[in-house]
Amino acid sequence: MAQILVVDDDPDLRGLVAFRLRKAGHEVVAAGDGAGALAAVRRRGRPDLAVLDVAMPGMSGLELLVALREQMDLQELPAIFLSARILPSDIAAGRALGASYLTKPFVAPALMAAVTTALEPAPSAEDEPSPVAGGGVPEPSLLRAADALRAATSKAPPGF
Repeated sequence: MAQILVVDDDPDLRGLVAFRLRKAGHEVVAAGDGAGALAAVRRRGRPDLAVLDVAMPGMSGLELLVALREQMDLQELPAIFLSARILPSDIAAGRALGASYLTKPFVAPALMAAVTTALEPAPSAEDEPSPVAGGGVPEPSLLRAADALRAATSKAPPGF
């Protein structure tokens, strides 16, 4: 499976996330802060995905993602932020970096769905079938399915 970097200053939460990911067959590289994460990536190699806390001492998860992408030549590194910070500006900052944003406390199925989505290769426009029958209005059943999928995979906190 994938090598996933997990960085959180809370050892219990870090351990829980690592446990869930290992149980799903992934290799986990864990660190408690940004400096430890950068050192771990130097030792262990390029991760396929980063799961990062936002609010950490020293270097925030946002700063860490920028550093990983710049210093470690990982411009395309997908990331998921797990954070107790739920202000729209915090969520927007994470999404501006192209990352998913899950709020704490999180539920394991939401985390695992986000991991699966983040690890999937981006489909090309040629690969995607058109959701519109005959080039007109989208089928109502497809619209309902798309709405259900958006609701199930939303990275925004409830109520957004």
